[in-house]
Amino acid sequence: KVINHLWLAPLTKGGNLPFRRLCATFEAKVLVSEMSYARFLNRGNPVEKTHLRRHDSEEIFGAQIATNIIEEGVRSARMAYEFNADFVDLNCGCPTHEVTKRGLGARLLRKPAKLAKLVEGLANGSPLPLSVKIRLGVEDDKPALKLAEEIENAGASVLIVHGRTKEQRYTKSANWNLIGEIKSRSKIPIIGNGDILTWYEARDKMALSGVDGAMTGRGALIKPWIFKEFYTNTSIEFTAKERIELVYFKLTTFMKEYFGADAIGKKRFDLFMPWHIGFFCRYRPLDEAVYREKAKLNPLLQTRLDIALENEGRIEDLEPLERLLRCVSEEAHADIAEILFQSETSEDAIEKLTRVAESSKLAEYELSVSSSSSSSSGRESSGDVDDMRG
Repeated sequence: KVINHLWLAPLTKGGNLPFRRLCATFEAKVLVSEMSYARFLNRGNPVEKTHLRRHDSEEIFGAQIATNIIEEGVRSARMAYEFNADFVDLNCGCPTHEVTKRGLGARLLRKPAKLAKLVEGLANGSPLPLSVKIRLGVEDDKPALKLAEEIENAGASVLIVHGRTKEQRYTKSANWNLIGEIKSRSKIPIIGNGDILTWYEARDKMALSGVDGAMTGRGALIKPWIFKEFYTNTSIEFTAKERIELVYFKLTTFMKEYFGADAIGKKRFDLFMPWHIGFFCRYRPLDEAVYREKAKLNPLLQTRLDIALENEGRIEDLEPLERLLRCVSEEAHADIAEILFQSETSEDAIEKLTRVAESSKLAEYELSVSSSSSSSSGRESSGDVDDMRG
């Protein structure tokens, strides 16, 4: 069930149920929850338990946990089973200090034999199939092949390989050649992860490595409809108005339904929606004919892209509403989120946002970021997403 798919990666903050539901509307088939600390989950922590909630539209749902103790992990896996998850995923890839200082995430990669015992214990005790998500190593990728072999022999059902080391975080290009070597030696399904912004990059990396599936995190945050593109092998370039209707407003609706539309729900919305808009604004219509071959040389997620692409002319040549949606100003993101929350319909939101885009406010937003290093030349950085713990 999990092979030949493009998976939604486990994402801190981004892996909330409304966003996963949005991805499901765009045909995402395999979706993984935000990471839960097994220890806190077992203590009944309400925040950790929300990560296990599944929406009816999620076809195949996996719950990711972080643990280094067999009994603790098995108990969490049983809880995931009770929440109707299809599988449980062990996080062995998170590079952040918050996680590794607890002996979790990528810290587990330092001791392959101990990790193998953990995997064996979880695989034997869990009522659900176990997948394991790793990086290639800690300081370098020398342990990668041995790690994969140990995890497979220990009983993992699926191995997900992020093609970077812990120390590389998200700054270097993912090593899909090494992912392919792992696949060539494995008998269990291997899912490759790293540097997938477009459907054609996913297809090309799968073909290069021979993996059984691919996983995307940042690519989905920027363009949630990447899954539909993947299954149709066709680029879908929504206009600004279409993105407001099908992405921005739909996610707003899902958040209102999940968090509530009252004052408490609004606080939750304000925590999540501007953050998501900070990824949506990075969307660019990356024409397959222009960018597919370029992406084979340098991943598009690792490429600095103009606010307006070369074939689009200058920033000033873009429609005002398109310029607004591409604006990297955090103030703009907060204001867009407020308009979305207060709008009754997508048409209402489009009308209000168009008025803002055609006013002097747009220039104010753009001016507010023009002096920063990331936008002084009219460019944006692909960014280092350190809070993506999965």
